[in-house]
Amino acid sequence: MRPLRYSINVTVDGCCDHRAVEPDEQMHRHHAENLARADALLFGRVTYQMMEEAWRLPLEPGMFPEWVEPFARTIDAAQKYVVSSTLTQVDWNSQILRGDLATAVRELKDAPGEGLLTGGVTLPLALAELGLIDEYEFLVHPRVAGHGPTLFAGLSRPLDLELIERTELGSGAVVLTYAPVR
Repeated sequence: MRPLRYSINVTVDGCCDHRAVEPDEQMHRHHAENLARADALLFGRVTYQMMEEAWRLPLEPGMFPEWVEPFARTIDAAQKYVVSSTLTQVDWNSQILRGDLATAVRELKDAPGEGLLTGGVTLPLALAELGLIDEYEFLVHPRVAGHGPTLFAGLSRPLDLELIERTELGSGAVVLTYAPVR
């Protein structure tokens, strides 16, 4: 069974708006490694459209520093599954998941491979409610945003997690990886 991993950038006050953090080379390298160890990415519509707009190749010359290229190449090439009831078609190595979310994701997890990776806010909330996420990774940035969406707003019950790995980045950000306590 492939594990489903969730990874997101978050500020110390819980803001998970991607514009609230300052990207750097080490952070992008970390995220590129996460992408590379996943057989496929699982996105909701909003995250899919945001990622496609930002990372679909070719990128405009000079748009990003050179050290962003490995991340851009990896996400561009990845197989993607998009959970959406409104999109009628996708491309960018993507396929729409229809029907019951739990059934569709369990089928993806049952396929052979190294793992699935998800991000965003809305879809991971639904996946957490269903008990489908096997690993939670929070890249906590040393910033107080004072605004923005927060993680798991509306979760119906507490989710107990066990710390399985902790890594400090040069920027002062800390990567905290947790597994659900079953």
